[in-house]
Amino acid sequence: MTKSNVVQIVHFQDDNRVFVDMADDVDNPCLSCGACCQHFRVSMYMGEMASSPCGTVPDEMVSAINPLMVCMKGTEAGHGRCIALRGTVGEPGIRCEIYSQRPSPCREYRVWSEDGTPNPDCQRLRKAIGLQPLRRGVATAA
Repeated sequence: MTKSNVVQIVHFQDDNRVFVDMADDVDNPCLSCGACCQHFRVSMYMGEMASSPCGTVPDEMVSAINPLMVCMKGTEAGHGRCIALRGTVGEPGIRCEIYSQRPSPCREYRVWSEDGTPNPDCQRLRKAIGLQPLRRGVATAA
């Protein structure tokens, strides 16, 4: 099942995980933000690394946390800029270099809730870098 608002496409997986894709569109607020990509530690199991049978995340972009976990380089301390982020945070054109290969925490991060309300973390992080708050999204079937 897939639902979307103006720019957020939500994919409900058979195992109850929810993955989110953002449209490559002028209305996509992520393409002029990037605050989450320099705030959170992006941790994942080693199985998401490209060297694993089903992995996609380039090995050279991760740092080991422990024998089972890695994180995106730059995010180790939980407040650094992700190595895959390209552009200037808060400016138009910012993007993820590995968007189609991004790890599960990035795929699961939702800008809007199912009811269309903006994610409170997004609102807080946008405010911290001087961006306007997000408005309520409108959900439509995709």
